[in-house]
Amino acid sequence: MKTIFGFALLAVLSRSALADNPKSGPKEPQNGGLSAEAQAVAEELKASLPEESEARAMLDQIVSGSQLGPGDGWFRLAVSQTRFGWETVKQQYDSDGDGRISRSEFPGTRADFDRLGRSEDRTLTEADFDWSGHSLARTPGYLMFFQADQDANGKLTPEEFQTLFHSLDSGSHGYISLDDMRDQFQPPSEEQYQKERAKRSDRPSPSTLVLALKKQELGSLQPGPELNKPAPDFTLKSLSGEKVTLSKEIGPKPIVLVFGNFTCGPFRSQSGNLEKLYQRYKDRAKFFLVYVREAHPSDGWWMTSNERAGIKLPQPQSTKERQHVAQTCRKHLDLKIPFLVDTIDDAAGAAYSGMPNRLYLIDGEGKIAFKNGRGPFGFHPRELEQALVLLLNQNPSESKPK
Repeated sequence: MKTIFGFALLAVLSRSALADNPKSGPKEPQNGGLSAEAQAVAEELKASLPEESEARAMLDQIVSGSQLGPGDGWFRLAVSQTRFGWETVKQQYDSDGDGRISRSEFPGTRADFDRLGRSEDRTLTEADFDWSGHSLARTPGYLMFFQADQDANGKLTPEEFQTLFHSLDSGSHGYISLDDMRDQFQPPSEEQYQKERAKRSDRPSPSTLVLALKKQELGSLQPGPELNKPAPDFTLKSLSGEKVTLSKEIGPKPIVLVFGNFTCGPFRSQSGNLEKLYQRYKDRAKFFLVYVREAHPSDGWWMTSNERAGIKLPQPQSTKERQHVAQTCRKHLDLKIPFLVDTIDDAAGAAYSGMPNRLYLIDGEGKIAFKNGRGPFGFHPRELEQALVLLLNQNPSESKPK
């Protein structure tokens, strides 16, 4: 008999970054190789991509038949870059040299200090700055969240929790026991997980992935700006039609750039975290969500999880169409963070390696202070928050909380 965990696991696997519907992809040859179309595209990319580039590493992994885990392809190369790694932070704040930073050693506010830590020990240690684990790790909380988030908007409501309760209380006891939770949300082993992925009928084929790479639906072919380099300038329109030029926004307040799109499940799942981040720091930093190329359009690398969530749309063919989809995304996810819409030539998304999702922090001189790893595995809003808090506290007179 299938358990609630079984359904939760299937939901999580379906919503993860590397699952699609093969009906929308190219016809596969019987020998398991690339289709003729995909083979031609692969040869084109191989000839144009530098051998040591992130995009070439991704192409090579796809052609080899890799399932593209967090240590494969460009995910292995495109890790987060930050000015505020543990060694730097320890050197600045660990005045007694005990390898820990206490509240008394940090000059900022209690609220800022609390947001830097990830445990309940009231001190900062190296573990708080370790983001080597990927953002799709199948923890019990992760599994529970996806089981409850029925509308796939990254936010759990009281009604969704109530629905989850009734689904877990299958015997109508009126309560859920500790063992109920342990049994239903016990993460599978890595071996079990890989076996489930291998058996899935809707996992992406190499041909589907090659074509998605060419169209930059899988991610940008460019690596994006490096740490401490100038942030590439752009002029984009907001959802109201107002033009925003990045270089004109550079000033005392740091700038947070969030790149994402509606058909990217991992981006949607983080929308609640992104909105809380915006609400927490909107008076101390400038925020822009740059809406980029769809990761899983209905006419491309289609995902069954999007269909279950009622999200089915083709890749926009004009900036106006993309703006319309961005408005739909903002409404569905109930986001207040200001939106900017990338032009249909994907200029900003490509320059920042913003597809399918990415996070940047820009300092008062217009330079990159933080850049997260390639999405979806490297998409950690909380890691960005650490960098933002520490950047704000470098010049507290200009960033004092209101």
